[in-house]
Amino acid sequence: MLTPSWITSQEPIDDPFGNGERAVQWLRRLKHPKNPARGNPFQLDPWQERIIRRMYGPRHIEDIHNADGVLIARKGARIVRRVCLLLPRGARKTSLCAAITLLHLIGPESTAGDLILSAAAAHEQALELFNEAELIINHDPRLRGNMDVLTSKSRIRCVPRKTTYKALAADGRVQHGKTPRVVIADELHVWKGKAGEDLWGALDSALVKTPDTLMIVATTAGRGEDNIAWQFVSHALKVQKGEIEDPATLPVIFMAEATDAWDDPAVWNAVNPGMRHGYPDLPSFMDKVNKAKHSPADLENLKQFNLNMWSDKATAPFVDMAIYDATGAPINMTALAGKECWLAADLSSNGDLTVVVAAFRDGDDTTVVPFFFCPSANLRQRQEASGAPYVRWAADGLITATPGNVVDFRAVEDRIRELCETYDVREIAFDPAMARNVLNNLTDDGFPAIEFRQGTLSMMPAIAELERSVIAGRLHHGGHPVLRFCFANCEVETNSHGHKTRLHKSKRWLSIDGAVAAAMAVCRASLGQSAEGGSIYDDDDWESVLEAFG
Repeated sequence: MLTPSWITSQEPIDDPFGNGERAVQWLRRLKHPKNPARGNPFQLDPWQERIIRRMYGPRHIEDIHNADGVLIARKGARIVRRVCLLLPRGARKTSLCAAITLLHLIGPESTAGDLILSAAAAHEQALELFNEAELIINHDPRLRGNMDVLTSKSRIRCVPRKTTYKALAADGRVQHGKTPRVVIADELHVWKGKAGEDLWGALDSALVKTPDTLMIVATTAGRGEDNIAWQFVSHALKVQKGEIEDPATLPVIFMAEATDAWDDPAVWNAVNPGMRHGYPDLPSFMDKVNKAKHSPADLENLKQFNLNMWSDKATAPFVDMAIYDATGAPINMTALAGKECWLAADLSSNGDLTVVVAAFRDGDDTTVVPFFFCPSANLRQRQEASGAPYVRWAADGLITATPGNVVDFRAVEDRIRELCETYDVREIAFDPAMARNVLNNLTDDGFPAIEFRQGTLSMMPAIAELERSVIAGRLHHGGHPVLRFCFANCEVETNSHGHKTRLHKSKRWLSIDGAVAAAMAVCRASLGQSAEGGSIYDDDDWESVLEAFG
């Protein structure tokens, strides 16, 4: 499990000017109508109290200047400027953030004229935090008498302090020009597309306008790494693990890891800090666990939302990577010599990966062996952009680096010829769009090269066959790390009939070429002898077949 050790530590938290203690005592005086305890006090549990103390206690004890003598932080300024609250569902993130909002709106952290903004992906989500703050205000005459609540505009003003709180949504109009002191980004993992990026950009950039600002990201784990949420969370993770030093970032990350047993109550309690205080509800949680034992979909939801595990690469994943990984035992290449083999090649148009995948059938099982190629000039650039260890993969022989900034197709053709000498190659499938010269060379020399266009007609049955093989545990891949990287990056598109029609990537540097070539090879291998004799486009009636697919 990944949890912040200081949450449960008894070590005192630095609080040189008493700001942390002051914030805690003020929050304890709030009321909350949902708390059945006498007087309806706001429930600030020990783990939440530690968060407040870590946010507001540590301060600069003297003015800080850079090497040029420029003042960068005044004495008494808060050290923490960014907070990552990565918590499972049911951890009462909304209540805590509403209390923090009031702390800056009317409490001891407020400054005359301050603007506090909360933001979410959709208006309905944005209202959750706003409604929670309004609920606390309406239940406390001390607050209610000083507040001007305008529900229709999702805005609250503290009249005496001249401070304002407003809730925004990515599906509304993004307003630039605002100067917030505090921004709370709610469920950042669902901020998608240009609207989400625009809102994040506007809010994040606005925090540089004034000193002593605060950004709080309160979110449950998401999916994929090509999104603004992962960019923020991944930095916080490195801080929490001690990989980088950044005192301005406070990571509060409760996350189960892949090696943790998801059905272990000790794991549930560790990553759900409120469970010992009654939230989330333990019987309901156990019910979810029991359902997950019989349903892969329920298990995926349990891991992501209740155990807070950031899901693997893709945001619309092609396959469950845990199922994929289960068939990654080493492959005996010597035993495959002379066996029937189907090759498929996905040739790149620029600096992308090129791959040849060899597929071997053994009854209902298929073994795939990939051979990757990448321009040597692009290795480090791809590594920096994707975070994947391309340079090490090339050094380990998992990728063949060809000279220059485009793949040398002669090296690819030479490898195909070598494979044909080693194995009983029945077919070599190419998408003719990029492989015309290689295809012609091999055909002229008598090799069984065929066309396999990467359109809906060909790819839909290929994707279906590959998916069936993975789910059934019949695709053996040897755990090849580059191939796994490609599978983990795969997203799928479906047509109106629910058929998976295309594998795609959401970002340029997230390669999927190995999975595409694997789909081609596995599909042709599954057809066996019936596949021999040429391309499926040799059928005069192929257009009517396409219509049948919808």
